[in-house]
Amino acid sequence: MWRRLSLNDVRVIAHYLGVLVSFLTVGLALPLVVALAFQEWVPASHYLLTAGITLVVGSALRFVRIQPGRLTYQQALIITGLSWVVLAFFAAIPLHLSGHYGRFLDALFDAVSGVTTTGVSIILDLDHLSMADNMWRFTMHATGGLGFIVVGTTFGLFRRGGASLFSSEGRGEHIVPNVVQTARFISRIALIFISFSTLVLAIGLMLRGFEAPRAFFHSLWLSISAFATGGFTPMDLSVLYYHSFPVELMLMVVMLAGSVSFVLHSSIVRGRAIEFFRDMETVATFLWLLAITVVLAATISGSEVFSDLPTMLRTNLFTVVSAFSTTGFLNITPSQLTGTLTSGALMTIAVLMGVGGGTESTSGGIKIKRVGIIFKSIVATIKQTLAPESARVGTSYYHLGRRPLDPDLVRGAMTVMSLYAITYIVGTLAGIASGYDATQAIFEGVSMASNAGLTAGVVGSGMPVPLELFYIFAMWAGRLEFVTFLALIVKVAVSLYPRETVDDVVEAWRGR
Repeated sequence: MWRRLSLNDVRVIAHYLGVLVSFLTVGLALPLVVALAFQEWVPASHYLLTAGITLVVGSALRFVRIQPGRLTYQQALIITGLSWVVLAFFAAIPLHLSGHYGRFLDALFDAVSGVTTTGVSIILDLDHLSMADNMWRFTMHATGGLGFIVVGTTFGLFRRGGASLFSSEGRGEHIVPNVVQTARFISRIALIFISFSTLVLAIGLMLRGFEAPRAFFHSLWLSISAFATGGFTPMDLSVLYYHSFPVELMLMVVMLAGSVSFVLHSSIVRGRAIEFFRDMETVATFLWLLAITVVLAATISGSEVFSDLPTMLRTNLFTVVSAFSTTGFLNITPSQLTGTLTSGALMTIAVLMGVGGGTESTSGGIKIKRVGIIFKSIVATIKQTLAPESARVGTSYYHLGRRPLDPDLVRGAMTVMSLYAITYIVGTLAGIASGYDATQAIFEGVSMASNAGLTAGVVGSGMPVPLELFYIFAMWAGRLEFVTFLALIVKVAVSLYPRETVDDVVEAWRGR
């Protein structure tokens, strides 16, 4: 339980981090090609420089010799946990060099936001960002949304270590027995939705007067952001910039698709649609969205800005889907979100973000399945209390067939939910301590830890450095759903303590 990191563990971790850093070089080729195509020579030099750095560092780490064999689960947890910060650090280099950030910490914040698909940004003058830099922002969303390990496994980077790494990134269910085939299925589903959405949106934008290249890239970027449930957009006004209900409708479809479990996607692909519609997660999602839509409509209907019914319904529906999927798109201005909506509406959106979308999806948050399991457990406990002493109350749920409600499953759901709740509370207190009012602090704390990305005006280039650092931590921990993150922290802490101290702690624990 308290085993320290051995030299072999360190070598294995360094080697696999080197594999991921080297693979980042391939991702940097995308914005480099775009920069060359649009003759953006300065951004091109930035990506050449960054690619050189990642290639050198990655190759050096890969040269660390390791014994062939499978990774231990603890090694996989540490590699996965560290990869999100290490890769975000290198991803921040071209962002900082773009000149659109006040300091490197701001660029790192956006890089973490990009890879964790939080989607909140503190970039300056986004509307005039180069095509190459925008391409890089959405490349981060694409790889981070699916997961670095999933993308790497798709390309066969990890060999025997793939299975352990795949599970450590939060992919508990394998769609097919083979890990590589599961990763490739996930990538194919993403490619299908992104390609279809890009085609539809590009046609729509060209009909609205966009030039073909601009229409294509805007459509591609929006589609990636929607399916990855990220939230980055190429324009400051988010989706409002396009003033198009068809665009919003297409994005809502893709956001919902991204928030659906890939396991349920596989049921539809295999012709078992009945499993999808009977699944507890699907039923719970429908009821949850219906209830929240009614509540949010009631809270915003009194606003003068949304006084006419079509505008109110359009804003309400898009906001609900965006918050539920933890994407963070807006079809209203940021000032309308914070200055026009009531505190009740903001708290409703915060609850929606906090719960999040489906498990095994690109969404963040606690996840609707976990909430459903906890709710069923509460109902079962009440039934057991009211039942005669001799009676035994059994509870089950439907997920690819009828399953018993296992105590370990309930315990796991409660653990993750509690960790999210604690982080939401700490994030709120951090915001209040930084001088923001309670409503803003709650909204922002939930948004960062759930990787939703909607902001009530706290996040910006002038926010306090301690708060910015905490939000980076919250985005990182939330993306890892805390278990991997805590395992990493404990393992590193134990390894840094003197051996005698660790032994004393273990003996004290055993003596309880």
